[in-house]
This record gives sequence, C-alpha cells and structure tokens, in this order.
Amino acid sequence: MATKELKVTLKKSTIGRLKTHRDCARGLGLRHTHHTVTVIDTPENRGMINKISYMLSVEEA
Repeated sequence: MATKELKVTLKKSTIGRLKTHRDCARGLGLRHTHHTVTVIDTPENRGMINKISYMLSVEEA
C-alpha cells in the first residue's frame, strides 16, 4: 500500500509567533524559511499543518 505524502514549505518566519506554532513547525521538520520537507499524510501531521497553515505552502508529493 502506497502512503500519501505531502510536500510542506515554510513560507513565513517563526520569529515572534506563539510557542505552540513554532513547535508545530519544528514537529513537521521545518527549520527555516523556504525549507521544504516531505511528510506522510497522517491525522497528526494534518493537525499541525492546519494549525500553522498561514505560514505554510502545501502540495501533494
């Protein structure tokens, strides 16, 4: 079974954001602006993406 993956890019800085939002970015593996990672599409990852969607760009990988 092929797992669905998402390509997530951090578009805005985490400086000055709420700690929970910074933690979500780190939890997804994003380190700095314009950093792109591929994550597995799970409910946990979707929750983090939805929480900080204003800072991200998301596309299917």
